[in-house]
Amino acid sequence: MSDVLKSVDYEVFGRVQGVCFRLYAEEKARKTGVVGWVRNSRQGTVTGQVQGPEDKVNEMKAWLSNVGSPSSHIERTDFSNEREISKVDFTAFTTRY
Repeated sequence: MSDVLKSVDYEVFGRVQGVCFRLYAEEKARKTGVVGWVRNSRQGTVTGQVQGPEDKVNEMKAWLSNVGSPSSHIERTDFSNEREISKVDFTAFTTRY
């Protein structure tokens, strides 16, 4: 178990809107034990932020890059602004509109 808390922003490209991607992302985040948010962008991508222990954030990054929802097709996922944090900014993982 990692003591280091991480925060990372992400953007998922591909067929990720209209395929329950946000719902599955919320479910995966809850099961993984990370907090943050997810939302559809006007560009047809899914964006958000993940925070939590480094190993859990890495697990979520792998899911965002390779798994997604059953009907989605992920072309690529860009991660940015990855940094260590002293505490998480969120109490849960939520969908933003």
